[in-house]
Amino acid sequence: MGKKYQVLITTVSFMLFSFLLNAQKSPVACNGQLKIEGAHLKNERAEIIQLRGMSLFWSQWEPEFYVEKTVSTLKNNWKCNVVRAALAVEYDGYLVYPQREQAKIETIIEAAIKHGIYVIVDWHDHHAEDHLEESKAFFTKISKKYGHYPNVIYEVYNEPLNVSWDKVLKPYHSEIIKTIRANDPDNIIVCGTPNWSQRVDFVIDNPIDKKNIAYTLHFYADSHRQELRDIAVKVIKASVPIFVTEYGCTDASGGGIVNKEQTEIWWDLLDHNKISYCNWSVSDKDEACSVLSPYSKVDDLPDDHKLTVAGKLIKKKLIASYLQCED
Repeated sequence: MGKKYQVLITTVSFMLFSFLLNAQKSPVACNGQLKIEGAHLKNERAEIIQLRGMSLFWSQWEPEFYVEKTVSTLKNNWKCNVVRAALAVEYDGYLVYPQREQAKIETIIEAAIKHGIYVIVDWHDHHAEDHLEESKAFFTKISKKYGHYPNVIYEVYNEPLNVSWDKVLKPYHSEIIKTIRANDPDNIIVCGTPNWSQRVDFVIDNPIDKKNIAYTLHFYADSHRQELRDIAVKVIKASVPIFVTEYGCTDASGGGIVNKEQTEIWWDLLDHNKISYCNWSVSDKDEACSVLSPYSKVDDLPDDHKLTVAGKLIKKKLIASYLQCED
């Protein structure tokens, strides 16, 4: 064999090895520490990125999905680069059983760290301003234990009701941000907005003057159509960073039909503007927005025959949108 062929084979072998090594990189290994600049989520190389994934259901009601296998399957089979752990606060959740519910969230955090994807730690509450001390205690523990991992994203208030941004929500968020930053100076914090996290435009004239802060926008495609998209566009134009930590393909109740057309219009808007999003939800509850059919288990997540209409639509979108890690 001539020397030039040996060199060629060595070069090709090295390129193949590099490709395979790169292909095995996890989303976190690829993107590292995230940050907010202007309206955009960026990776450690200051490149605009987009996270797409799934939210788990209320932790107290579907605990069977708060296991490592859920995370590994969502990463490897569904091609998620983020998962959302919804800590139930009320309704026999954290307020009554703090250790039990926190343990579930930590299981998902540790699985996300192990498998190299991002994890949204969601204070899943509609009255968090009434639970300020409990929220501070929870985020103190989480930020101390996991704040040094770039995987963690804090969602400090899921869906406020019809309350004031200026008088209620911004003061609440400021307290929780201070609590988290005492232990974690860098990771992204996502702040809920009025009216079930739809009126993100109320933030425009009075944002939180801290680094790496984004604001929550939630929608359910069959209920929230062009009027809410117009609000989103207004906020985007104002360079306010949005993170859609929860959306559904159905109406706001989680029931009704799966509106594929309206969902795809929303996806086009979010993808065009590189806005990250998580679908609601990994659940076998008998409602249209669940991705699994009733009586399904974690082991059924890879089985398309066990998926609902919404599940098939969401999984197809996640796989189609998946981008291999690039150096």
